[in-house]
Amino acid sequence: MTANSQPMKLHKISTLCAVIACAAAFTGSDAVACTSAIVSGRASASGRPLLWKNRDTGQQHNFVERVNTGRPGELAYVGLFNAGDSLLSEAWMGMNEAGFAIMNTASYNLAPDTATVKDREGLLMSRALQVCRTVDDFARLLDTLPKPLGVQANFGVIDATGAGAYFETDDYRYTPFYLSESEDGVIIRTNFSRTGNATDGMGYIRCDNARHLLADRISNGGFVPEDFTETCSRSYWHSLLGRDVLADTTQHWAVDQDFIPRHSTSASVVIEGAMPGGDPSDCVMWTMLGYPGTAHIEAVTLDKVPETVRPTLPGWRSEASETSLKLRDTRVFPIHRGSGQHYIDLDYLRTEVPRQRALSTSAYRRARSRR
Repeated sequence: MTANSQPMKLHKISTLCAVIACAAAFTGSDAVACTSAIVSGRASASGRPLLWKNRDTGQQHNFVERVNTGRPGELAYVGLFNAGDSLLSEAWMGMNEAGFAIMNTASYNLAPDTATVKDREGLLMSRALQVCRTVDDFARLLDTLPKPLGVQANFGVIDATGAGAYFETDDYRYTPFYLSESEDGVIIRTNFSRTGNATDGMGYIRCDNARHLLADRISNGGFVPEDFTETCSRSYWHSLLGRDVLADTTQHWAVDQDFIPRHSTSASVVIEGAMPGGDPSDCVMWTMLGYPGTAHIEAVTLDKVPETVRPTLPGWRSEASETSLKLRDTRVFPIHRGSGQHYIDLDYLRTEVPRQRALSTSAYRRARSRR
């Protein structure tokens, strides 16, 4: 393992174009569910754009690492990876030294699920972080990569000019939705696309959950990263039921269905971009690894990745992810027989969520005092 001051050299990783051209299969897909948003600087308290992803995936253990391929013309970046990805080949969210940042949510209504080439989203995002400086660069990348792309996704991107967009993307085409065209400067995506068919897709209730929780910010602006890591990702508001089950102290158990935090949540990350025209090195990746009810944030920058989120444990796992998921499996979902794994212990969370939120508050304060 290299120190943060010595970025990893990845001389043997092939480019995405070569990878897509071959027939090898990859298994790092975010094939479960995610909730996400992008926020324009005109709607944020800091004037910086925000990029949020509450990641749900079958690959529960995550880590963060800095990458430098060593190839001429390619950019260094920090990315979120699945445990075991020792080649750092599939980034599921990240930001680079030019101030470009990217994430995705799987989309289930863009095209029939019959593609023979699929699950390439992480590979595509790694390539984007290596070569893209702007939102327009990402569009050009999508235009020039060989088809089929092997993706069905909503890609969210921001850059150092303050621009941002979602690209609803399938194997052969994409439709951009630009922040500059959003009336309130906010776009939310879960697991359906606006350009997809209206009968399929997933995450409609979670999308409504996020809109409810963020309603005041959407109307009045002033977004901060905590709106996502400390509110949305820790909330058990259910828009279809019209109530917050965690606030109902008479209720001990809840079924894990259609909340933003889910058993499958492996991370909640907010990338706070640079001020338009500012220094890209000012970007911060506010990173919460593991289940949000049992985790707190760490501040990741291009120059410093805290040891707790790096892959320092056997199997290329991180301490932060390991600690959070152990609490999830023993305390939040303590019933392991029958269908018990679907039941959330709300009484435990009523104590644990405030404790983790306090740790996050301290981490935000420490990091901001150094900026």
